[in-house]
Amino acid sequence: MTTAMGAALRRIQLGNALSAFGNGFTVPFLFVYVAQVRGLGSGTAGVVLSAFAVSALLVLPFTGRSIDSRGPLPVVVVGSLVSAVGSFGLGMSSDAALAVVSSAVLGAGIAVIQPALATLIVWCSSPATRSRAFASQFFLQNLGLGIGGLIGGLIVDVSRPATFTRLFVIEATMFVVLAAIVATVRLPRVPRMETAPGEAAAGGWRAMLAHRSMVRLCVLGAVMFFACYGQFESGLPAFATQVTHIAPATLGVALAANTAVIVVAQFLVLRPVERRRRSRVIAMVGLVWAAAWGAAGLAGLVHGHQAWATAAIISTYALFGLGESLLSPTVSPLVADLAPSGLVGQYNAAFALVKQLALAVGPAAGGAMAAAGLYGIYIPALVVISLGVTVLALRMGRGLGTAEDLPAVRRPAVPAQELASV
Repeated sequence: MTTAMGAALRRIQLGNALSAFGNGFTVPFLFVYVAQVRGLGSGTAGVVLSAFAVSALLVLPFTGRSIDSRGPLPVVVVGSLVSAVGSFGLGMSSDAALAVVSSAVLGAGIAVIQPALATLIVWCSSPATRSRAFASQFFLQNLGLGIGGLIGGLIVDVSRPATFTRLFVIEATMFVVLAAIVATVRLPRVPRMETAPGEAAAGGWRAMLAHRSMVRLCVLGAVMFFACYGQFESGLPAFATQVTHIAPATLGVALAANTAVIVVAQFLVLRPVERRRRSRVIAMVGLVWAAAWGAAGLAGLVHGHQAWATAAIISTYALFGLGESLLSPTVSPLVADLAPSGLVGQYNAAFALVKQLALAVGPAAGGAMAAAGLYGIYIPALVVISLGVTVLALRMGRGLGTAEDLPAVRRPAVPAQELASV
């Protein structure tokens, strides 16, 4: 990796960390903000969160084409400015309609940022350094997210909506900062599509759907994101506040615990992860997340003992963090290694599309079950789904070649003649 590429990567990582710092002010409190502070109810809060994800489904099919044809830098800038508008609108929302529209705008902006940033990391890294580059991104992103959540927890007051508005203004400002930082990045060489954008997009989707390993990874990703991230902003906070009766501010502490585990564990697990098959690492994540949902279920059983219930909920978030630290150097590099040359943006956008589909279904399901009070079914179902992640990961691994399933540091040397024929 050249010095120029390394400098570009550091600047990109900084901008992403600062925007994550802004996200931390709102992520753990969005459900509570809509349902309780604005008095719109759990059902509406679930719709607001689903609107965030559904809007991504409308823009992501076109995002990969834009990244591969125009380059990821302008895509990140536009997405950041759109996100700032949506975040500010959420802070001003006092009725359901404005909250849903603002959430949709925010979701569309963030949706295009994610695959564009992932493509930038691929451009600025080599196969041997890619796992560490994505691990560093995840580390910095979650560090910013956790610090923001911790500070946000000190600011919020459920009886004062203005304190929540302040959080959304901070988030919007950080998106503008991300756009400004990325706009100053200069890459030595920007690859372009040789074919027309429409032809490249159509060919990219056909190639990806015919790529069995990528399809299996997308199915696995949908289950993973439903079982974890899809519940972070709806079902889990609702369960924690309505069943275990912890204070809303404690959600900020729980998110900080999630981040603390990631910060501590990310580089401790990186070396062992780099030396194991990626499919088996993902299978381990399913087991860790099953244990996390088990801890949440325990919190519901001991809700009469507030200290124990609070500790169990914080443990749930911490275990999710451990699983996330295993995923960050595994899934994104696997998507990049599966992608043909010239279609990295398309593959990143497709995987982001699967993630957003799960995030559209997840919050809606979690919010609906919270509104109906079906917590006796909710937790056991998520334990089973998490175990399903383990099964799907092991099955996917049987279809992966050594070049995809083992990181670059463990791949056997391949003669130049063989590389030329691949």
